[in-house]
Amino acid sequence: MAKTNGVLNSAPPDFTQSPRIDKIGVEERVSRFQKRSIKNEMKMQGLKMTLSMIDLTTLEGKDTPGKIKQICYKAAHLHDIHPGLPAVAAVCVYPTMVALAKKELEGTGINVASVSTAFPSGQAPLEMKLADTKFAVDSGADEIDMVISRGKYLSGEYNFVFDEIAAIKEICGEARLKVILETGELVTLDNVRRASDIAMYAGADFIKTSTGKIQPAATMQVTYTMLEAIRDFKLKTGIQVGMKPAGGISNSKLALHNLIMVKEVLGGEWLTNEWFRFGASSLANDVLMQIMKAETGVYQSSDYFSID
Repeated sequence: MAKTNGVLNSAPPDFTQSPRIDKIGVEERVSRFQKRSIKNEMKMQGLKMTLSMIDLTTLEGKDTPGKIKQICYKAAHLHDIHPGLPAVAAVCVYPTMVALAKKELEGTGINVASVSTAFPSGQAPLEMKLADTKFAVDSGADEIDMVISRGKYLSGEYNFVFDEIAAIKEICGEARLKVILETGELVTLDNVRRASDIAMYAGADFIKTSTGKIQPAATMQVTYTMLEAIRDFKLKTGIQVGMKPAGGISNSKLALHNLIMVKEVLGGEWLTNEWFRFGASSLANDVLMQIMKAETGVYQSSDYFSID
């Protein structure tokens, strides 16, 4: 199957027929990943991989230019903390902060991601969502993290959700599109699976669990369900889609369990920041603490690293 402007040329499937999810089976499978032990050498490799996959995020009403400069400096200077550390994948901000973040990260190779479409609620007319996205792209955003209209989805208006995502994808141009499902509001794994299918067929480059504003967010059960949807989509279309769990992944152990799950469900091809991301603010600090502990034998104090 081919794509035009990121959307599949062929007609999408009947989304009312999306696969049903065996919740007990998912929970049993996830429990196996959570019980895995990781050898020290592999743990260090996994920690550095995790760091390289983080979208370092600040999405608060009180964000200031100074806060954006600080988080961009941190993103670009992790090697100052410890030689050999990789940079994070991206810095994620509101559209009004994109131009500043782009300037601060110039020449670093770190992407600028912007939320859009009336994040986090998505409660706005399509015209405003398109304008929101266009502003971010015109300001230099490399990636767009949009939210779906959960009210429309929960009302069964699946074609509305599909068309809205496709319209945002067209506005994105060369910017990669991450589609946020806000899984905590979708309630069931069946809904998560169907919403994942809708997003991918509409042109998503990534599917993303959450805004981080609603709990529960990126549970491993939800992420596993979305990974299975990505696997099935690749088998049916030949098209690879990325995954971004976001919200609630604040410690290294949980991040490493997620990477094990990605490897077993999708394969090593997804273990790169081109295809897998963590949406996080506090995760980076915990990863840095774990790396320093492995290198020095002692934990740094919690205020050793900047608080984002």
